[in-house]
Amino acid sequence: MSRKFLGIITLLFLLEACTLKEPSSVSPNILFILSDDHTSQAWGIYGGVLADYVKNDNIQRLANEGTVLDNVFCTNSICTPSRASILTGQYSHLNGVYTLSEALEPDSNNIAKVLQKNGFETAVIGKWHLKKEPTGFDYYAVLPGQGRYHNPILKTKENWQDNNKGGKAYEGFSADVIGDLSVDWLKNRNSEKPFFLMTQFKATHEPFDYPERYKNLNESIEIPMPENLFDFDPSTNNRSFIGQKLWRLGERWEMDTKNLEAGKPTRYPGLPFALDGVDSLSARKKIYQKFVKDFMRSGAAIDDNIGKLLTYLDETGLTENTIVIYTADQGYFLGEHGFFDKRMMYEESLRMPFVIRYPKEIPAGKRLKDMILNIDFPSLFADYASAKAPSTMQGKSFRSNLKGATPTDWRKSMYYRYWLHQAVRPAHFGIRTERYKLIFYYGQPLDKPGTQKQTTQPAWEFYDLEKDPKEDNNAYEVAAYQGIIKEMKRDLLKLKKEAGDTEDNTNPIMTTIFKEHMN
Repeated sequence: MSRKFLGIITLLFLLEACTLKEPSSVSPNILFILSDDHTSQAWGIYGGVLADYVKNDNIQRLANEGTVLDNVFCTNSICTPSRASILTGQYSHLNGVYTLSEALEPDSNNIAKVLQKNGFETAVIGKWHLKKEPTGFDYYAVLPGQGRYHNPILKTKENWQDNNKGGKAYEGFSADVIGDLSVDWLKNRNSEKPFFLMTQFKATHEPFDYPERYKNLNESIEIPMPENLFDFDPSTNNRSFIGQKLWRLGERWEMDTKNLEAGKPTRYPGLPFALDGVDSLSARKKIYQKFVKDFMRSGAAIDDNIGKLLTYLDETGLTENTIVIYTADQGYFLGEHGFFDKRMMYEESLRMPFVIRYPKEIPAGKRLKDMILNIDFPSLFADYASAKAPSTMQGKSFRSNLKGATPTDWRKSMYYRYWLHQAVRPAHFGIRTERYKLIFYYGQPLDKPGTQKQTTQPAWEFYDLEKDPKEDNNAYEVAAYQGIIKEMKRDLLKLKKEAGDTEDNTNPIMTTIFKEHMN
């Protein structure tokens, strides 16, 4: 046998060995796309009154080519804490980010650091909102604080300053700028490594701004209203608090209109706005129409830029080996209960819309009903990277769930806690099961930054989500549910303890409240 022939045989053997090993040795890329407040009611793929009016071509594409998750929930429905939980896999009381005022400390362990140590090139582009400099990322370009919608400033390693300082301006609408910078980073990354990219849009956060191309979207259409838009008073539903009512949004627009007329800077688009001589029902309708149209216009810009990223993956042959996730940091009220904003444990605020595509492994066109939490996300990422999730992470990977093999011991209930106390939206914690929800409004600021000193009387709420899916009537006093409520109180305290939320045990005020109200 000639030396040349032996060389050919050896080369063919090596090529075959490499081909056989490639699927198990090449880690998938992870593209995690996060928006701010882009609630499930405005995605179109979850139904609802807005489904026929939203611009969602690329969200729908991801749903068609991937799996939609129907029961993903945040553990503290407000921007900064939710983002900290997504990175650390921890509840607020462990990662130290309770409200909007705390920073995620740079020495905190996070999933970017885990993936970086396991050979990934990492980047975060867009909204950060965690105060101090990002760590674990090979590259970052992040908005200072909330950032601005037009000609946004973004901060990089070269011009970082803490808080709202530093950075440079980029011309354009924020979602477009963030999308373009994300594609640029993908083009210039180290292609020898798998990537972990967090593309994080400012949209659709208040003031719900949008690019010029969408200023007329749905302009001449009257958008259908949620059934409980005209919920004005807690006395009609047995709640104990008022909540963030839509009239406050109208008030803000009128105030900004005065700034516009005086030649001063304004925050909101689509002005002027006036409610002079309008009765309360007509005012509610008028505010709702402007609100949801602005919101959908802002969301349309996100959808465009999701498409931009998907196109890049297609054109570069990366689609097959890239996990793409689109989600929001929490839900948002779009007029339900007469509310806007988030924070509360009601479904519209609690639920995080979530779609995931990974052609190699995740079935297309499916829906998953399992209960998933935002603290689970980093464990999933670690699983895909064949990396061990740190013991500090409290969540669990749901990779098997996505493949249709839900573990027999998967959670059937979840624990939630909101700390940023205000009298109209009291601090509370609660438990949600597959059918029922029990919420305890303890109404104390507990010295957390940004809280209101005015306390509220402790109060309970209970909902049967099968019979009252819109959570229109607090059924805590209904006799038929008393046995279930008693059992859920025990389960709530058990979940609280399992989550490591034990601060209340050393607080005399909370000890007294528990003694009087937990029986």
